[in-house]
Amino acid sequence: MLNNPKVTKAQYGAPVQILANVEHQMSVGVRVPQSLGTVKGAKKIALAGTPIYIDFADTMKEVKAPAAASGSDAAVEANAVLLHDVDVTEGTANGTGLYFGVVNINRLDASVQAKVTAGVNTIGAVSFLKL
Repeated sequence: MLNNPKVTKAQYGAPVQILANVEHQMSVGVRVPQSLGTVKGAKKIALAGTPIYIDFADTMKEVKAPAAASGSDAAVEANAVLLHDVDVTEGTANGTGLYFGVVNINRLDASVQAKVTAGVNTIGAVSFLKL
């Protein structure tokens, strides 16, 4: 049994299910950096539905936010979204990256809705619908 004082369980409200169809989805465990978080009260939360880039050759690397090309840095295009809210208040935390599935836009936070577009396979193999 794991006996680590830093492991805690806290519930901040009912989790939001962003999937339009829970049977047809594929996801992978990811490491979410604090830089993807948004301040919500006293916590910093990376919100469900946030577009991310996962390096599928090394899923132990932290995910990245999409970014346009600048200088010698190549553009980073999103290929997945966060499936659930992730508390990144204390730094990098574990999360779930959805890389195949259908998301109901109406279940996303307003700030995340502005980052996505309704349509088929708009971020990798993730489709967005308004239901």
